[in-house]
Amino acid sequence: MASCGAVGITPQQFESLQNRLAGPRRAASPVPGSVLGTAILARGTILGIDPSLRGTGFGVVRLVKSRPELVAHGTIACRPTWERSRCLARISQVIRELLKKHSPDVCVIESLFYAQNFQTALIMGEARGASLAAIAEAGIEIYEIAPRKVKQAIVGHGAAQKLAVAKMVQRLLGLAEPPAPDAADALALALAFAQEQRRYSLKPPKRI
Repeated sequence: MASCGAVGITPQQFESLQNRLAGPRRAASPVPGSVLGTAILARGTILGIDPSLRGTGFGVVRLVKSRPELVAHGTIACRPTWERSRCLARISQVIRELLKKHSPDVCVIESLFYAQNFQTALIMGEARGASLAAIAEAGIEIYEIAPRKVKQAIVGHGAAQKLAVAKMVQRLLGLAEPPAPDAADALALALAFAQEQRRYSLKPPKRI
């Protein structure tokens, strides 16, 4: 079958590409300004979650016109002596409190990193599940972004160290000092999500 134009694709492939480009997109009004080189949503509150059994990071960012503003950030700390079940209950409890206090429009959570060993991935999945259940109860849209993609968006390097992420988050939000590592990762998730929502991407954040 003959190819279409000089790019070497069939008419059917060209039609399929057109349909993808014309497919449904999230509605948003264009706004001036940018973050990380890309315009962001004009308004809304984003809750970022970096799940971990002993130290789940959270970060709440409010988008005002073209700039993100810090609302809250911190770490849900659980003592090493606590049973896993107690940690999971604590994570769910604090997240429910955050949802009630800040009323986020959307939540973005870090996806699982499968290169970890099985036991670590299992425990991480439990903490992630405790977070997801609490957020889903509130009826809030939840998206996930891979850690490497977040680092690429914030620092420009997918293998960036935690300190580099924290320093860039500090700069973007105009903070006096870098946030704690887990909180910084959660804030980075929120900022990366805001960036992705205002541009066409072949791999947008996955809704879960």
